[in-house]
Parts: sequence; structure tokens; C-alpha cells
Amino acid sequence: MKIVIQRVSRASVTIGGDLFSSIGAGLMVLVGVVEGDTADDVDWLAQKMVNMRIFDDEAGVMNRSVVDVGGDVLAVSQFTLAASTKKGNRPSYIHAAGHELAVPLYERFCEQVQLLLGRSVARGQFGANMQVELVNDGPVTIIVDSKNKV
Repeated sequence: MKIVIQRVSRASVTIGGDLFSSIGAGLMVLVGVVEGDTADDVDWLAQKMVNMRIFDDEAGVMNRSVVDVGGDVLAVSQFTLAASTKKGNRPSYIHAAGHELAVPLYERFCEQVQLLLGRSVARGQFGANMQVELVNDGPVTIIVDSKNKV
């Protein structure tokens, strides 16, 4: 499972021209589920993300987590994170998990983050054509892959 974490001053998801969800300052997270992912991958990534110290403290040092600063989280499913680009110019998504695995693990990720934050997590809509807007603060963008946890 892969996530792309972006520290944002705001972010939103629009579907069909209508605002679906939005957040203020916090984290915009793209969530990609790949074949073979498990609940352990989800739980590890959720814990890692909410405790990642990427917000400035009073000295301007990235020393605070989204929990510490009371930030919001917007989680959007993104199967293209599973892209293989080894051959040719057309990415292959053969390793992206199918709906039967991806949907429950994406939902579990959102629920785990909610539990760890103690408040709701804004979401995209799984499988929808979404327009995602964000203002990356920093910019700060971090990629975390559960296959690299050891």
C-alpha cells in the first residue's frame, strides 16, 4: 500500500461540478492499494501518517504531527499509485488491487485515521472521476510505502 502525504493549507474534492468534501490546514493523502495488501499495511500506514512530524513548531522546525496541530485530513483513493512504468510509455496498473480488496482497505484506512485523530476524516468517492484541488504548504510531499516498513 502506498500513500502520498501532502501538507496543505486547504484541499477539496469536487465531483460532477459539486463540492464533495473539503478541509482546511492539514494533510491531503492519496491512498493506493496494491495486490497483497492487508489490514496490517493499513494500520501501519495510518499510524505512521498521523504521527509524522511535518508541521512546524514555534522555532520553525518540522517537529509536530497532524494530531499535535489539530489539522484536518482528506483521504482520496488513487489506484494510479500502483502504476508500473518499467516498460514502454503507458503505465500498467496490473498490480493495483481490485475493488473487492481496495474498497475495504481504503475504508479501513479512513476509519483508522479517524480513530487516531479523534475526529472525522474527509474523503473522496472511491472510483469516481474527482477533481482534487489543494494548496501544498511548504511544499511538503512525502511518499510512504508499507512494503518499506522494515
